[in-house]
Amino acid sequence: MKNRIVGYFVIGIAALIGLIIYLFNHALTTIVNTSCSHGTTCPMWGTINFQTNISLVILILILLIGLYLIFLSKEEVIVTKIKRVKEQITPKHVTKKNYEKVMESLDDEEKKLLGLIIDSEGTIFQSDLVEKTKLGKVKVTRILDRLEGKDLIERKRRGMTNVVILKH
Repeated sequence: MKNRIVGYFVIGIAALIGLIIYLFNHALTTIVNTSCSHGTTCPMWGTINFQTNISLVILILILLIGLYLIFLSKEEVIVTKIKRVKEQITPKHVTKKNYEKVMESLDDEEKKLLGLIIDSEGTIFQSDLVEKTKLGKVKVTRILDRLEGKDLIERKRRGMTNVVILKH
C-alpha cells in the first residue's frame, strides 16, 4: 500500500476515535451531573478531565501520523520485503536485442508488456505492469496468459501479487 493511502486510513481511524471520545465524554458528563451532589468540587470531574485530555493527546498523535504519511513521506511501498524478493530473482543479462525477432510476431499490447518486462531487467510485478500500462487488471492478465503460452514469460506468486519473469 502506498503511504498516502495509509495516511488517509489512519486519519479515518482518528476520526472514529474522536467520535468515540466525544460520545464517552458526553455520557460521563451526564452520569456525573446526575449522580454527584458536590458540584464542581466532585472528584469525578477531575477524572473526566484527565481521561479526556489523555484521549485528545492520543487523537492528536494519530492525526499527526496520518498527516505526515499523506503530505511529508516519500511515495514508496511500505513493505520492503517485496524489494528484497525482486532483487533475489532479477536476471542481469536480459537485453532487448535477444527478443527483437520474437517481438515481430506479437501484437501491439503484447509488445508493450514484453518491452516493459525487458526494460525492468526481466522481472517486474504484475501490479506494476497494470500501473505502467494503464490497462485493466483483467486485460493485463489475459495478455500475460498469451505471453506465457508462447513460453516467453513465467509468473510466480509472491504474497498478494505475481512476479513476471522473462524466460531465457
